[in-house]
Amino acid sequence: MKSDSATPAGQTDKSFSPQLISAVNGVFEVLAVGYGNQYHAAYPNAEQSNLAKRLWAKHLSHYPVNLLMKVADDIIGKETFLPSIAKFKSHCDHAYDAFGLPCVDSAYIEACRAPQPKKHYQWSHPAVYFAGLASDWFFLASEPKDKVFPVFKRNYEMLCDRVIKGEKLDVPMDKALPADITTPLTRKENQDHLKQLRAQLKL
Repeated sequence: MKSDSATPAGQTDKSFSPQLISAVNGVFEVLAVGYGNQYHAAYPNAEQSNLAKRLWAKHLSHYPVNLLMKVADDIIGKETFLPSIAKFKSHCDHAYDAFGLPCVDSAYIEACRAPQPKKHYQWSHPAVYFAGLASDWFFLASEPKDKVFPVFKRNYEMLCDRVIKGEKLDVPMDKALPADITTPLTRKENQDHLKQLRAQLKL
């Protein structure tokens, strides 16, 4: 094992996967090149960098490993100073672009303007559809923005967090029409259906 790694030579930590160790090592290599003197002042030797890598691995273990390198590449083009763990985590939490997720303002406008049937619309990302669905399309269309937007924003950011952590969302396809036409749902039944959907989406 290399001495300059997230798990120092002579030590093992079974809680760190090989993929996470490799990703954290890659992040530190990018930061070393991107921040030069700042990096070497913060981590002047292998012992210091190994201790830092173990700490970063502990705090970054719940993020997808493929996200970590994307964020590292993104940070060196945006941040003047060597990021702290908290700053790096903040970038991970808002790495919408890396996953094709529009910002919440664009997502809100898209959800409000998408024509019916909503399920057939070509969404920029399924998270926008599910955020609108969970917020209630009628609520989005009939209430003022200052009342609707906080609800949509909360649902959308929760869904984005799940996407960033690796969950895949797919807009369901319509099933073939049944042989027998059923009676339309009542308002109460629609409300119960929406409640069940929110529970399924954990929103």
